[in-house]
Amino acid sequence: MNNMEIYPIDVYRSPNIGIFIEANENYLIVPYGFASTKVKKISSVLNVDSVQTSVGDSRLIGALLAMNSNGIIVSKLMSYAEINLLSKKTGLNVSKLDSKYTALGNLIVANDKGGLISPLLSKEDAKLAHDILDVPLESMTVASYDLVGSVVAATNSGAIVHPEALDSELEQINSILRVKASLGTVNGGVPFVSSGIVANSKSLVVGSLTSGPELVMLSQAFDNYLT
Repeated sequence: MNNMEIYPIDVYRSPNIGIFIEANENYLIVPYGFASTKVKKISSVLNVDSVQTSVGDSRLIGALLAMNSNGIIVSKLMSYAEINLLSKKTGLNVSKLDSKYTALGNLIVANDKGGLISPLLSKEDAKLAHDILDVPLESMTVASYDLVGSVVAATNSGAIVHPEALDSELEQINSILRVKASLGTVNGGVPFVSSGIVANSKSLVVGSLTSGPELVMLSQAFDNYLT
């Protein structure tokens, strides 16, 4: 990833952009009614096509689904009409995880090589998630948090992790995601990194409060291919 562009924005006057939007290598998923100028800019930065949807009529897209380039796991709150439309627009396997937990973006993080899944989810949920994302998944906590999707943000070229993660946890993350994981924060010190990042292996979009030193750290963290 050479001359990677990092684009700071806010969404609905919030720097917590990862709660509202999500991306993989090919698509940017945004809520209905999202500002068209921002959709065009973010799509251009990430070099992807944009798709509008809702999850159970909610605009909290990033919080309520988990995805990679193989599939999309959605909350049980998402209607079958919404699922069918999203599948048609992306061509991906879009499947509902019928769990009592609905914020799946906080419970699962994956790239196109592997993923982490919260121990809060059952073995049956983990198997379905594996089938949808089509990558190996490892159940673990990170920095003592069950919500691995909130404390790890990953692409095919790097990952950023809660600053209190242990060295042994970083080694596990490196192994399962097959990228180098780095400690860091977003939005001026927020350790729940996925809340402030929407990324793929081409570029990053970050929350508007992300500081200069954090931008430098992120540009290095997401340009770490493991051979």
